[in-house]
Amino acid sequence: MKKDLKVIIVGAGIGGLTAAAQFLQRGFSVQVYEQASVLAEVGAGIQSSSNAVKVLYDLGLKKELDVFAVRPQAFEYRRYDTAELMHRIPLGQAHEDAFGAPYFHLHRADLHELLARTVHRLAPDCITLNAKAIKYEESDHGVSLHLIDGRVIHGDVLIGADGIKSAIRAQILGQTAVNYTGDIAWRGLIPVEKLPKGIMETVSTVWCGPKKHAVMYYLRAGALMNFVGLVEHDQPEEESWTQKRPWEELKRDYEGWHPMIQTVIDAMDKDACYRYALNNRPPVSNWSTQRATLLGDAAHPTLPYMASGAAMAIEDAAVIVRCLEQSSSVPDAMQLFQRNRIDRTSKIVVGSTESRGLYRIEDVQAMKQAFADQDLSKSRAQWLYSYDPLNVALV
Repeated sequence: MKKDLKVIIVGAGIGGLTAAAQFLQRGFSVQVYEQASVLAEVGAGIQSSSNAVKVLYDLGLKKELDVFAVRPQAFEYRRYDTAELMHRIPLGQAHEDAFGAPYFHLHRADLHELLARTVHRLAPDCITLNAKAIKYEESDHGVSLHLIDGRVIHGDVLIGADGIKSAIRAQILGQTAVNYTGDIAWRGLIPVEKLPKGIMETVSTVWCGPKKHAVMYYLRAGALMNFVGLVEHDQPEEESWTQKRPWEELKRDYEGWHPMIQTVIDAMDKDACYRYALNNRPPVSNWSTQRATLLGDAAHPTLPYMASGAAMAIEDAAVIVRCLEQSSSVPDAMQLFQRNRIDRTSKIVVGSTESRGLYRIEDVQAMKQAFADQDLSKSRAQWLYSYDPLNVALV
C-alpha cells in the first residue's frame, strides 16, 4: 500500500509510541493524540522478552536500552515460606542465544521516555497533548477522530492505543464483560541501598503461596528493586495505578512469608505503596472496523501473571505497520492485523488468567508436580519467546 496514508493514533503509551515510531521509520504520516497534559508513565517495572526487544532494537534503541535495562539470568518460582525452588526458566545469555535478542527488565517510565524521544526525533510535531478522543466516524474514503474540545481530525487509518478505558474500544466493541479476579495488586519500588547487599541474584523471583503471590526483580541497571504483590481480597479496589494504600496493610498481607520478602517490604517508602484492582476481560473475536483497529490493552487487556502485557503491545505495533505495508487496502490491512494477532494475544490473556491458579497451590508437592507438568521453560520457548513480529508470516 502507498505510504502517503495518514495514520491517526489515539494514546501515547508504550504501544502507541512504539507504533508511531515504527510508522515514521517506514515513511508513513502519523499523528498521535494523547489526553494527558504531559507525557509521563507511572513508576513501575515491566518485563520485555526477545519477541518485543527485537522491535525496540529495530528502532535503533539498543545503545539507549543498555544504559538502564537489567538482563535477568532466570525466572525463579519459589515457595513463599521456605524459598524452595519450584521451577526455573533460564534467561540471560541462554535466552539471547536461543531467540536472537535479550530478555530485559525495564522501568516503564524509562522506556516510555525513550520512545517519546524517538518519536520526537523522527517527527517533532507528531504528538498532540490535551487531546481527549470521544468517538470516530469512518467512510469508504477516510476516518475522522472527534476530540472532546470539538476538534475533528481527518485521516485514513485510526488506531486506538488508549488502554482499557479506550473510547475507541468502547465504540468498536460496545460494553464488554469485566470481572474482578478476586486479586488486588500492590506495587512499590525500593532503592537497593536500602536493602542488604546481594539480597537477591539478578533474577525475576515469583514467590508462590496460598491465596497470594509476589514478584521481585531489579530495575534501572540494578538501582531499584521492583515489588509486586498479588493478593486475594474480598472487596475490589479502583482500577487505578496511582491509588495509595497504608503500608501496614501490605505488611499484614505478607505476614509469615519468607524473610527476604519481609526485608523488602520493611525497606519500602511507607508513603509510596500503591494498590489497585485486577480485573479480567475475556478475549474478543473482533476488534477492527473498516478503517479503525485497536492495539495493546485497548484490544486485549491482560493480567500481569505472565509478564507479557507490554510485550504484546510492542508486538502489535510492529505487526500493524507490516499489515498496512503489505495490504492492497486499509480494510484488508485491518482484517490482516487482527487475523494475525487475535489467537496469539488471546492465548496470553487466557494463559495469564490460568497462571494465577498455578502460583497459589497450597500443597508443596502438588505445586512441584504442577510446575513439572506444565514445564513453563519449554512451553514458553516454543511459542512465546520464539515469535518474531518483524518477520513472522502474515496470512
